[in-house]
Amino acid sequence: MIRVDAIWLGMEPLDMRAGTESALARVVGAFGAARPHHGYVFLNRRCDRLKVLVCDGIGIWLGARRLHGGSFAKVALIENMALSRSQFDALVLGLPWQRMGEHGVITMV
Repeated sequence: MIRVDAIWLGMEPLDMRAGTESALARVVGAFGAARPHHGYVFLNRRCDRLKVLVCDGIGIWLGARRLHGGSFAKVALIENMALSRSQFDALVLGLPWQRMGEHGVITMV
C-alpha cells in the first residue's frame, strides 16, 4: 500500500475536473512542493467531493471521494493545515473531523 506520513488539508477549493497535473500544480502552489509520503486533501466549493493527491517518491496517486448525501464537514481555514490520521479518517466519512484529537478532549464535567 501507499505509505503516508503526513496529511495536509488545502484551504482553497479544487475544481473536481482537475486531473493529476492540475492537482499537482495546486499542491506545489499551495504547499511549495509535493513531498514524498505526504497526502494533500482538497474539497470542492460545495464540500460534497474531495480529492487526495499522494506523492510516493516515485509517482503521484490521485483519489477522489463523493458523498451520496450531505457534505464533508469543513471549517473556514485561514491557512493550509496538517491533519492527524484520525481527523483524516473522520473527514472522508463526512464526520465532524474538527472534534478529533486534542480538540475533542473533555477536561471538565
